[in-house]
Amino acid sequence: MPVGIDEKAPVITRDDIVIDAPLERVWRIQTDVENWPAWQPDVSSSVKRTPGALRPGSSWVWSVAGLENITSTAEQVEPRRRIVWGGPAQGITAVHVWIFTQTEDGVHVHTEESWAGDPVTAETAYFQQALDTSLDHWLHNLKQQAEKKRS
Repeated sequence: MPVGIDEKAPVITRDDIVIDAPLERVWRIQTDVENWPAWQPDVSSSVKRTPGALRPGSSWVWSVAGLENITSTAEQVEPRRRIVWGGPAQGITAVHVWIFTQTEDGVHVHTEESWAGDPVTAETAYFQQALDTSLDHWLHNLKQQAEKKRS
């Protein structure tokens, strides 16, 4: 059964993009968490705690856009189709879903994320804008990285 975001969370963002690249490449870039800082300007560090490919229970510690030492854990992994991760960070509980679908035009990437917790409830508008911007940037950076010409 698919794991999903917290539909009752005060902040929820959903976004989509189509990437003109092979599905395998898009998946590899997105799931290589330790390489995120190389193509995601907002990610300053990311270190895997569990070796090998991402699988349910895999975890990593990363920092993004001023949130430091986030520990994320993969909740669900369906290779080249779906990944869900989540975890707490500075009072915020996040759940992030990624869905990858091969189409005639390329790879359709759908993402949705929920944020809950006291900081989010206290400043919902601020956190909504932050998450909207973050996911938009993430998708466009993923697209740019995946569509680079391979030499």
